[in-house]
Amino acid sequence: MTYCVAARLDAGLVFLSDSRTNAGVDQISVFRKMTVFERPGDRVMVLMTSGNLAVSQAVLHALARQHDDGGDTIWNAADLFEATRCVGAAVREVYHREAPALHEQGVDFNVSIIFGGQIGGERCRLFQVYSAGNFIEASQECPYFQIGEAKYGKPILDRVLRPDTSLDEAAKCALISMDSTLRSNISVGLPLDLLVYDTDALRVTHFACIDENNEYFRMIRGTWGERLRQVFAEIPDPLWTNPDDPGSLVPLSRVHQPLRIEPVNAPQPNYPTPQVLAEDPGKDQAS
Repeated sequence: MTYCVAARLDAGLVFLSDSRTNAGVDQISVFRKMTVFERPGDRVMVLMTSGNLAVSQAVLHALARQHDDGGDTIWNAADLFEATRCVGAAVREVYHREAPALHEQGVDFNVSIIFGGQIGGERCRLFQVYSAGNFIEASQECPYFQIGEAKYGKPILDRVLRPDTSLDEAAKCALISMDSTLRSNISVGLPLDLLVYDTDALRVTHFACIDENNEYFRMIRGTWGERLRQVFAEIPDPLWTNPDDPGSLVPLSRVHQPLRIEPVNAPQPNYPTPQVLAEDPGKDQAS
């Protein structure tokens, strides 16, 4: 499996991918998931993949053949939407060629793609492409996409990323998201590819390949865990024995009882009244 995350911000784009590929616990390999298509001064496009590695590589090969054969390609597309249509067409081409044989072997056609960048004077754009070749675009309300093992790193993205987040803050957020995933899922691993693109640069502006010896990432891993434990310790423990306190878990406004299943033919125990919300004093007058 893998984990890739990308964000489209007012200031530009951030892309981060891991490089682990596994076909079982004893077949672990390193394959980079990020590919850059760059023509300085004209366009910069970044593609990240998750899913079946053979399918992902076949899609990249199909995109390269589009360039060789002429016609509509990501290199002559007028904007990112049209370039993303070329990516979707490459996915469908691979599907029609490979899917029947995969299905005969009981293997799903599985590929997910994040594709984004900037062409000419248009704004930066970011898309997620599905296995069917269709796609969606990032928006102001949802400025990021994840593919692969997305669930572990999602909470920090939801809490931090906004369109006006700076590129450095977004890169830091993506690295923390990746660290959370690395700690919780063995199918995601170092090294990482981090690319940060400044709006209107029309060239790659910042890129880092991060391994276990990278001091900044080691600092991120240590500091984030330490601060989480610190904040956790500062949150008050739950109150059980003081129902008059408004912060109590068992306030006086209701009776708290679990859902019980009694033994067959057992005498009915004398439990308190089942859980009921406090009566509204004005209810009778209103009726």
